[in-house]
Amino acid sequence: MIATTRWAIPALLAVSTAAFAGYDGDKKMSGGYGDKPESVVAVAMSSDAHSTLVTAVKAADLVGTLQGEGPFTVFAPTNAAFDALPDGTVDSLLEPANQEKLQGVLTYHVVAGKLKAKDVLAAIEKGDGEAMVETVAGGSLAVSLDDGKVVITDAQGGTATVTATDLRAKNGVVHVIDTVLMP
Repeated sequence: MIATTRWAIPALLAVSTAAFAGYDGDKKMSGGYGDKPESVVAVAMSSDAHSTLVTAVKAADLVGTLQGEGPFTVFAPTNAAFDALPDGTVDSLLEPANQEKLQGVLTYHVVAGKLKAKDVLAAIEKGDGEAMVETVAGGSLAVSLDDGKVVITDAQGGTATVTATDLRAKNGVVHVIDTVLMP
């Protein structure tokens, strides 16, 4: 859901090309080109760079949910983003006893609705440089531009940069990010 100053959905195409031009991406990711995968999960599964995310989604028992009708917007951290977490964090989150916490972290990366790059940029423009978006987990993310790149700020003040956008699925869209967001 998008709140008043949050996203004003529509002007990001002009910025999105420049903001994401540096991403050379995983060629196996088919989301933005050719056939659309069945789900946002299938987009992640088609990418070697997202195997940790896929493992986490399975451990959190969220595959069925993210294969649902949607639409969903997923900010998908890469394996490198998970590797940058403090030692032991991923292993701890993957333990069955921490499934609820893992679900909270993962659903903090999901927004109800389909927000393409142009929608994000339009919202940032309408919000005078910042847009707030509500996650499925119930938290908020601040989205802004920094040196022509879309940056997402989480509840703890951590930031992630969007490195690829608009990887399309039948039930939504995936945007690749370089940092795991924390609720």
